[in-house]
Amino acid sequence: MKALVTGASSGIGRDIARELSLRGYDLILVARRKKRLEDLKKEFKTNVEIISCDLSSTFNCMKLYEQVKGEDIDVVINNAGFGLAGEFTSTKLEKELDMIDLNIKSVHTLTKCFLSDFKKKDKGYILNVASLAAFQPGPLMATYYSTKAYVFNLTLAIYEELRKNKSNVYVGCLCPGPVDTEFNKVAKVEFKLPSLSSEYVARYAVKKMFKRKLIIMPGIKIKIASFASKIAPYKLKLNTVYHIQRRKIK
Repeated sequence: MKALVTGASSGIGRDIARELSLRGYDLILVARRKKRLEDLKKEFKTNVEIISCDLSSTFNCMKLYEQVKGEDIDVVINNAGFGLAGEFTSTKLEKELDMIDLNIKSVHTLTKCFLSDFKKKDKGYILNVASLAAFQPGPLMATYYSTKAYVFNLTLAIYEELRKNKSNVYVGCLCPGPVDTEFNKVAKVEFKLPSLSSEYVARYAVKKMFKRKLIIMPGIKIKIASFASKIAPYKLKLNTVYHIQRRKIK
């Protein structure tokens, strides 16, 4: 058994890799920070291959796929991504375009490539990491929220196509709320609400993935927030999210 995990050098990606190794999976760990991956590799008893690359480049995504497509991969975790906070007119365009490339294009590319292989075998698992942010617009983090909405809706659409074709391939979406990871530092935000640990989120995500849960939301508060977002008027949601974001921007 073998799994590929992107964004594996820290946070949810790192801890999902740990959970999969405990379940006996050999690992292909992908991230930019090679030293972090090398240190992480020392922890595992299963076999680990590390690949250092920047997946915000579509060329690198295709290069990664070509490098590993000959291996019998059973699980793909599309976790690589980052956030950015601030008013839309004040955030840097270059940074936002990098975020779109990583949060959207890398997920799209790797999902498409590996899904084609999995469909031929009629087996395999793909878990795309989105966010609670996928369920509503996000003033003061407009681009980030939009990227996660793309991941969420893409995953659900693919799920239905697979279901109609009676495929045994699984695709699902992890939608956590606040999690205590390096994401907060990169996005320059500080959550005022209690955050879940990445270890808990990873254990929960892997467990639900293998139970073939479509939308995975760790924590009862996140489920309540998701339900509330479905019934609240848009202007109320926008005002609420704006004030939440304003409070947590450093």
